Amino acid sequence: MTKSPTNAALSIDEDEIAQFSAIAAEWWDPNGKFRPLHKFNPTRLAFIRETLTRHFSLDSHKKAPLEGLKLLDIGCGGGLLSEPMARLGATVVGADAGEPNIKTASVHAAEQGLNIDYKATSAEALAADGAQFDVVLNMEVVEHVADVPAFMGACATMVKPGGLMICATLNRSIKAFGLAIVGAEYVLGWVPRGTHDWKKFLTPAELFKVLEQHGLLVTQETGVTYNPLSDRWSLSPDMDVNYMMVATKPVKTHDS
Repeated sequence: MTKSPTNAALSIDEDEIAQFSAIAAEWWDPNGKFRPLHKFNPTRLAFIRETLTRHFSLDSHKKAPLEGLKLLDIGCGGGLLSEPMARLGATVVGADAGEPNIKTASVHAAEQGLNIDYKATSAEALAADGAQFDVVLNMEVVEHVADVPAFMGACATMVKPGGLMICATLNRSIKAFGLAIVGAEYVLGWVPRGTHDWKKFLTPAELFKVLEQHGLLVTQETGVTYNPLSDRWSLSPDMDVNYMMVATKPVKTHDS
């Protein structure tokens, strides 16, 4: 993993990084250990695309509607979000603290002919280097970090004024414990046991608070639910288990 400046990687949880790095080669196997993410991806991609085109007043009918946007996919893993964002025209930086994940992502992107700037680094190190983005995708990451305020603060610093951060995570609810941990890990075996630590989940109120504490304004939130009969995910008012939150960094005026 790339060395970071002193105190620049407070949020990295070495055990979490080791766990995901050990299965890095399986990121692009739709029937492997990351199958739930592959099934979840179409729903979150549609949400991201619609949110970005609306916020930045982009033409959603263009082949590459996100052209002109600089986007960070923090905790990018094997690139399951970075690649479609690049195909939609965004200039993408994919960052992950696990070097095996970055190697997997880089090789796959090259095979697809995609130009994505992958970096084995932390949010804190990027922020310390002064990186700035129109969009920061913070998807299914915050529940795996060691220091949530440090991580979210670094991510918020990198959002340009007028830009967006989109977060996705799991609610610390009894329902989430039953479905995301007992059900998904121990009963159905969708993901390896120990993938999630329920104590590290954030409630929507907690995520809302930390976003606003770091100067972002929450503009949208939605639940995401799974229908076992159709084997599909969809947006929902139900935020008891999976949910997404959108926040913008206000543009300062001379009067403010």
